[in-house]
Amino acid sequence: MPGDGRGHGPGDGPEPEDAADFPRQTDGFERLWTPHRMVYVAGPEKPKDDGDADCPFCAAPGREDSDGLIAARGEHVFAVLNLYPYNPGHLLICPYRHVADYTDLTAEETHELGAFTQEAMRTIRRVSGPAGFNLGMNQGAVAGAGIAAHLHQHVVPRFSGDANFLPIIAQTKALPQVHDEVRRLVSEAWGADA
Repeated sequence: MPGDGRGHGPGDGPEPEDAADFPRQTDGFERLWTPHRMVYVAGPEKPKDDGDADCPFCAAPGREDSDGLIAARGEHVFAVLNLYPYNPGHLLICPYRHVADYTDLTAEETHELGAFTQEAMRTIRRVSGPAGFNLGMNQGAVAGAGIAAHLHQHVVPRFSGDANFLPIIAQTKALPQVHDEVRRLVSEAWGADA
């Protein structure tokens, strides 16, 4: 058999196999790609993580709620909008104290952080009716914490179809509400009975 012009002929080794001939193997995970967040995670606009003097979570409580994006204040923790949200209503529950690790929280802080997380879910359900939530903490920079030095619990509302092509194709995240409107709605609904 003569060569095919691409170096695949007699004596050139086996013919390359077509990937379409192999069964598809998956790991069972869905993927939510968010490349737009790299501007925040690794870019020049990333907040410093050099201690409480530079910490945006330490600075926010000293501002007016609308300026600091604070939705609610408690005795030990507060709820603040994520400056770079995955979805409208993406809240962070932060202790006032500048601590990095969940094990550093006092019993009172731990209790109020849990209660604020529950109230954040109730409030966001009243305000925008999401289909579900992602809750979580990234402990340490290696685990994905953008600001590792100040503990924060993410409360991310999820909506059917909220992961679309825009972030991947157009490096754009469609957010139908601006921060001020979301903060006002959440703040007004915080603590209201259902």
